[in-house]
Amino acid sequence: MATLDDLKKRIVSVKSTQKITKAMKMVAAAKLKRAQENAEKGRPYAEKMNNIILNLTSGISDKENAPRLLFGSGKEKVHLCIVLTSDRGLCGGFNTSIIKKAKAYFEKILNEGKALKIITVGSKGYDQLKRLYKDIIIEKISFKDSKTINYLDAEKVGKMIIENFEELEFDICTIFYNKFKNVITQIPQEQQIIPLKTDDLEENFAKDSYEFEPDEDEILSNLLPKNISTQIFKAMLENSASEQGSRMSAMDNATRNAGEMVDKLTIEYNRSRQASITKELIEIISGAESL
Repeated sequence: MATLDDLKKRIVSVKSTQKITKAMKMVAAAKLKRAQENAEKGRPYAEKMNNIILNLTSGISDKENAPRLLFGSGKEKVHLCIVLTSDRGLCGGFNTSIIKKAKAYFEKILNEGKALKIITVGSKGYDQLKRLYKDIIIEKISFKDSKTINYLDAEKVGKMIIENFEELEFDICTIFYNKFKNVITQIPQEQQIIPLKTDDLEENFAKDSYEFEPDEDEILSNLLPKNISTQIFKAMLENSASEQGSRMSAMDNATRNAGEMVDKLTIEYNRSRQASITKELIEIISGAESL
């Protein structure tokens, strides 16, 4: 049974933890608003770029001479997976949900007898995947030192993907991230970016009448590399908002749980203290009666 001194120290410790979690919740709430705005602003741009690419694709008659980034290598043997997670923890199930989605895809690819390569963006993703997939993780990237999400970081990842594709290192590239819905809900996403999966995009596709100059092939050869970086940047913005929302929710729960624990420990402390006082009084009274 814990002594009064032990209970008192534990109450002080939990209260200290509660202050930290409350502060972290407030910081996450402050960051969430801006991150959510950035994610919501990035969605229309990424969708419009996909729309333009679909318009350009519909005008291509000779697919054999079209950019390889659009239609791929024609094979499906080697898959490259980009797993985007955070560099910091204490954000609930944010990272776990992405890893769970990615692992299900990995198992599917490996069961089909296809080759798999992984690039992790974010140290938490690497930490969770290295035990099972260390031999096929070809690159681990961390932007821990970056204060904010920026396009230059996404472009670095995009260029790395394109270089690997041009060197025939893979046939299909898929990215994994969390799409922000609200503070409580973040939806794990699986998006194929090489070759561009036009079937999924055509659901929201409205064909516009464009006249292109120069021809479609030349525009696509310049636009497709930018689109890869744009889609990665959009995923990073969605991840940033999802991370802050998940952290805010997790720290709110932690603060509430700490408060409940303090109440329980305080009751236990008061009961133990009362029992100790009662015991001392009984001993005093018994000693007085014996005299």
